[in-house]
Amino acid sequence: MVIDAVPSVEMVRFTNSGTEACMGMIRLVRAFTNREKVIKFEGCYHGHADAFLVQAGSGVATLGLPDSPGVPASATSGTFCAEYNNLESVKSILEANKDEVAAIILEPVVGNSGFIKPSKEFLQGLREMADENGALLVFDEVMTGFRVSYGGAQQYFGVTPDVTTMGKVIGGGLPVGAYGGRKDIMELVAPAGPMYQAGTLSGNPLAMTAGMETMKKLSEPGVYDELERKSQKLVEGIVEAGKKHGHAIQGDFAGGMFGWYFNEKPVANFQEAATSDSEKFGKWHRMMLERGVYLAPSMYEAGFMSCSHTDEDIEKTIAIAEEVLSQL
Repeated sequence: MVIDAVPSVEMVRFTNSGTEACMGMIRLVRAFTNREKVIKFEGCYHGHADAFLVQAGSGVATLGLPDSPGVPASATSGTFCAEYNNLESVKSILEANKDEVAAIILEPVVGNSGFIKPSKEFLQGLREMADENGALLVFDEVMTGFRVSYGGAQQYFGVTPDVTTMGKVIGGGLPVGAYGGRKDIMELVAPAGPMYQAGTLSGNPLAMTAGMETMKKLSEPGVYDELERKSQKLVEGIVEAGKKHGHAIQGDFAGGMFGWYFNEKPVANFQEAATSDSEKFGKWHRMMLERGVYLAPSMYEAGFMSCSHTDEDIEKTIAIAEEVLSQL
């Protein structure tokens, strides 16, 4: 079902987790291209593998850490960081490392710097740059997969990568991950090919059964229209309440993903996200929690709508948010 749903996936390999999917993915793109260097984006998180702990957003950003102790310089020497929604920053890295970059890797919708939506031109530009430079384009859909749309962010925005990674959503929330892509790339993975990858829980029966049942629910007509309608209602309701009470607040959504920043202008990348009012966000989160609303606990984390949330839940949340914002 995963293969049928996601445009880029002709073959798939299951792993123990989303982090392991990203570990397998980076080994695969290097093996396929016979190149070692990769480009990632500031504030994008791809698991805790050493090669990816460079300006990684999420918990690293929340704690103010640029990387992590214990990561040797040699592990990150081939990882370059570009600015999200900025094609020129990618172009300059490719030009400086001609014929040496194996892949351009990104969260197609950033969920580890808060919530940052890409421009269609940005994703399409990355597709073209990858092709022009003999590099692979990788969408890390561990967070966006089956949340933004049934076919992931790649279906939502109409841009198809070469390789895709996914996380627990394909196991109904149980421990599992997967990476997949074009057949000619995936045939390199053992036992079909020489690139080694294994995992004790990879594709275990319990996670696969839960995942199949989840996919059946998500494939029902109208599910994603409803998820996006509810996300829009929640985001716009809280933004309206914030502005009513004099706050600089921004919000956006895609499918079942959403987020807010206390900022004067819309946020396009990690550096702009970092200029948001984190102290106000912390107070807002605490006051909402005291009233029974549990939001993502950091301004560097996205939120998620579920099929179980009702319009009454959303209206109650907006009402509580307005009360908090009036006092903040």
